[in-house]
Amino acid sequence: MTQTQPSSRLLSLDFMRGFIMVLLALESAGLYEHLDELTKNSFVSPLIGQFFHHPWNGLRFWDLIQPGFMFIAGTAMAYSLDKQFKNGVSWSTAFRKVLKRSWWLFFWGVLDYAVEKDGSLSFELWDVLTQLSFTTLVAFLVFNWNFRNQVLFCIFLLLLTEILYRFTNIPGFDQPFTDQHNFGNYMDLVLMNQINKGGWVAINCIPTAVHTIAGAMAGRLLIQVAGGRWQVAEKKMQSATRNLEPATRNLQPATRNLEPATRNLALWGIISLVAGFALDLAGVTPIIKRIATSSFTLASLGWCLLGLAFVYWWIDVLGHKKYLKLFTIVGMNSLFIYVFFEIVGSRWFNGYVASVTNGLMSMASLPEGFMMITTSLCIFALEWGMCYFLYKKKIFFRA
Repeated sequence: MTQTQPSSRLLSLDFMRGFIMVLLALESAGLYEHLDELTKNSFVSPLIGQFFHHPWNGLRFWDLIQPGFMFIAGTAMAYSLDKQFKNGVSWSTAFRKVLKRSWWLFFWGVLDYAVEKDGSLSFELWDVLTQLSFTTLVAFLVFNWNFRNQVLFCIFLLLLTEILYRFTNIPGFDQPFTDQHNFGNYMDLVLMNQINKGGWVAINCIPTAVHTIAGAMAGRLLIQVAGGRWQVAEKKMQSATRNLEPATRNLQPATRNLEPATRNLALWGIISLVAGFALDLAGVTPIIKRIATSSFTLASLGWCLLGLAFVYWWIDVLGHKKYLKLFTIVGMNSLFIYVFFEIVGSRWFNGYVASVTNGLMSMASLPEGFMMITTSLCIFALEWGMCYFLYKKKIFFRA
């Protein structure tokens, strides 16, 4: 198939964002839990297990969803800022817009877990929107830096994470990679006076800022390619990798025949992936998603870069644009659908739909497993229908 010139609108960006949101919506609808219950001890059980977070040291498919969410937010921000700057918007005006966006992300993230099941109020900072409010602001502040300095800043954030976990030595919280006894747990006590039983920590926003910064860098690269300026972008990327180890530089011939943006994204994806798994396998820093270790951040970033490289090449370069609306329609209203299924869905909508569907299907004496899966799919179909309605009315929610 002949390659096409990428359009000014990145359809692969809408697809990737929509793909992530569809997966999250299906989780919120309970589909994966129902499938797990139905397939326990079967040959497909390990596959279904990939749709749940790893309990601690390791990496599963579902551990890549939140990094992908934050990465693609950075890519979208690059396109938004590029459009603003081309229209003459000043840096200070753009900064105020980002501050407003970060505030609303923080608000919705806190509101998501503000009410406990017993009706009491709670202040928690573990939601992805709360984390994204911080990483978005950081990514904006370094957005106009050159590629080399942005890479160095990302390395600084990862080194800072290592230092905080390894060398703070707070009594009771001096075990860097032990659940409930690490520096992240201590900071949760300081910030929220509680520790997450699942091991999640609020200061994940420090290392995962790398995901959003890298997403913005990837967006800048794709914008330069679309504008016919890929030679400049390629020189910057080559300059940023000049001082890397020879073994890393030798990865470049494997991607030489790819389109420039795809090649650079794939190259950086391989570098990040190798670095992350090397730290884990060498016993230096284990891959732990729940505290976003540097090895996890690098490994998950590698998969994000490779994922974007593939969908960009497949959709925007080769022109495979059919059958994407299931995802792109959701991707265009990602904030709305996330807030809806996290707040309205989990507290009322899911239960209401389940009462209707299960009540109707029970009249036909259908198997319980079939009823649970059908209910989950009905919940998702109704949520997708809301996004389709907004899409047809050209209503797009932005923070």
